[in-house]
Amino acid sequence: MSDYYDAFEMSPVPVPGPDAVPPEPFRGIYGMPAFATIPTGDMAASVDFWTRGLGFFELFGITGTLVHLRRWAFQDVLLVSAADAPRRTPAVSFSFACVLSQVDSLVEAARALRPDSVDGPRDTPWNTRDVEVVTPENARIVFTAAKPFDPSSQEAHNLAAIGITPPGAGRGDNGDNGSNEEHA
Repeated sequence: MSDYYDAFEMSPVPVPGPDAVPPEPFRGIYGMPAFATIPTGDMAASVDFWTRGLGFFELFGITGTLVHLRRWAFQDVLLVSAADAPRRTPAVSFSFACVLSQVDSLVEAARALRPDSVDGPRDTPWNTRDVEVVTPENARIVFTAAKPFDPSSQEAHNLAAIGITPPGAGRGDNGDNGSNEEHA
């Protein structure tokens, strides 16, 4: 028995498909459940790359100290001034959701600013198309777009093997595996 259930209503990420439309940039202030903090030695160059190359916008800044960037809700990055930002790209990465229609333009924009910064796009065994970007601060950022779900695909078999099935495939929204039985 699996504890997984459909909870897509919590996410700003649209249902995957060829016509999926990305949400508008989110300008509200909220308690951030997760965010990346990235040190930079050149705040202006970093903000320029993240905004023009990766599609973020500046939510607010504290001059000389910090710039808070965002794309969709819950996609927050804090660029912080640091005298000695990492010189090497770390093995760890931070991923942001996007939609398939954004992949090509994101690759083009990032490559226009930093030609050797992009790896991909490439398809994954878990049904996404991913693009890896190394930013001016040497952060490894992955943009990941869910592909439309094909129940006969190898990716669907990979997910089913670990207990993840699509909505409506024998499971209710609350993890009850489709049972209509009342629980006391």
